[in-house]
Amino acid sequence: MNGRGRVPERVMIVDGYNVINARRHVTGSMQLADARDQLIREMQDYAGYSGQRIILVFDAWQGDRDRRSREKYGAVEVVFTQKGEIADHYIERLCDEMADDIDMRRMEVRVATSDALEQTIVLGRGATRISSRELLTEMGMVRGTATARQAVKPMGRTTIGDRLGAETVERMRAIARSEK
Repeated sequence: MNGRGRVPERVMIVDGYNVINARRHVTGSMQLADARDQLIREMQDYAGYSGQRIILVFDAWQGDRDRRSREKYGAVEVVFTQKGEIADHYIERLCDEMADDIDMRRMEVRVATSDALEQTIVLGRGATRISSRELLTEMGMVRGTATARQAVKPMGRTTIGDRLGAETVERMRAIARSEK
């Protein structure tokens, strides 16, 4: 909680290609576009499970995009940088823009990258850092916990009696009997 009793917004900024490269051994010969689409889907799930807003950044510094583009997928914003702009610089600028909110504890920002220099820079701007491998591990744990929670839920109909305490149910039954 921040000084005003509000829970700060939780934001994670992810260097997309850095995460894809961290698990290349898993994706193997998967085409880059397919790996990118898979990561976007996984980040949507992760955002839903974790309650964080995700900004997933892919750089196009060697590409042919003249403009930066942003696309929203629920709680995930996907950013493709423009030609000549690397994801690291975009992430640094984003952290600068969020610095006041971080300082005032209105926002908690984590940056997922395995680039050591980038980690140092974002730490200096008030964000915390997580490596790409740590993020992948965390995503797996969160997904496993959510799956386990769903498996524990009982199947079947839920009645109002299931949500009330035993004493309240007994009182209601007594009232029903007295009205007969």
